[in-house]
Amino acid sequence: MALLKGFEVEMYTGTPNGDVVGLSDKIVASLASDGFVREPDSRNVEYTTAPSANYEKLLCSLLQPRQQLRSYLSKLGDYTIIPGSTLSLGGNNQFFRSDPSNSYHDFIEKTYGTKVVTASIHINVGISDLETLMRACRLIRVEAPLYLALSAASPFIDGATTGYHSTRWGVFPQTPARVPLFTSHAHHIQWVEEQLAAGTMQNVRHLWASVRPNGNGRPYDLNRLELRICDLVTDPIALLSITALLEARLLQLIENPNLDPLVSSSFTDEELIDITSANEMAAASLSLDAKLQHWQDGRTISARDWIGELYDGAILTAKQHGFSCFLSPLQKILREGNEAQQWLQLHAVGISTRNVLTQAIAATRDREIELQDKICSSVG
Repeated sequence: MALLKGFEVEMYTGTPNGDVVGLSDKIVASLASDGFVREPDSRNVEYTTAPSANYEKLLCSLLQPRQQLRSYLSKLGDYTIIPGSTLSLGGNNQFFRSDPSNSYHDFIEKTYGTKVVTASIHINVGISDLETLMRACRLIRVEAPLYLALSAASPFIDGATTGYHSTRWGVFPQTPARVPLFTSHAHHIQWVEEQLAAGTMQNVRHLWASVRPNGNGRPYDLNRLELRICDLVTDPIALLSITALLEARLLQLIENPNLDPLVSSSFTDEELIDITSANEMAAASLSLDAKLQHWQDGRTISARDWIGELYDGAILTAKQHGFSCFLSPLQKILREGNEAQQWLQLHAVGISTRNVLTQAIAATRDREIELQDKICSSVG
């Protein structure tokens, strides 16, 4: 059994020296047919990948739109893709609307300001059975801090360190403020309808939590889990390893429904929400080095060690389903650190924020070229 997977990728555009420049109007006008869409602020742009169960195809579906974007940016001038999930070098004091006539964007700007001018990865995994989907959302919700710890890539704002490894998640307005662990699909429908009636959600898209059930007819017609907590992971191999861990956990849950936190935890659902919220903030601050509280029994464990424990079981599941080679690079993240940790190490020895970012810009471009040449040229 292989699950369908797809990505929503939000990225900044700008100059090779790290300055972010809003180009989304031009990009979307020229590349909309290639899947590029606006974000509320013009300085970042989003593309989506078609769902696939095949990791090689997913890799190339991540790379090919970036190649198209880079080619188009070169026609506009000396522009490129900027890594990171926050406005690392500046510009955090002003919102640049991409669509001034969009009333939802108007609400976002007035309510949240530049806290939402971020870049990230949303991982979607197809699950058609509605109650299995709700169970999956419960499990991944309580483990979402681990995916944040693996992906953290936003230690800077306006040229300075912030004290966070994921500044994006540390300041991002999670809305509504308290989202339950939905006990059933009916519970989810009822809760969403109540939020819409109360005005705590502006529309069905306005559920900004670490994990949510998704589908074209939400909240009624749902077909996938959406993991929204991850910072932008620029290396596609690293992203696929994080995705492989997610898929392995979901396959384990499908095979053993008792992994459901409402079944296998010593805590109530309200206590689990509190534990998970605290774990998210801890992971936003220290990522892999964060001390977390385990949702099953409450023991204290580092994010790195917890992920290591999950990896030992996940690699067996991945071998059974034929994607272990895409999960194994997760070990490199645990060993060498996520992007935020690597950037902070450079910064700690005196390399300026701008130079850290310019190095990352070049490394991201070179990595894409390497993977395209090695893998995607032979994948149909």
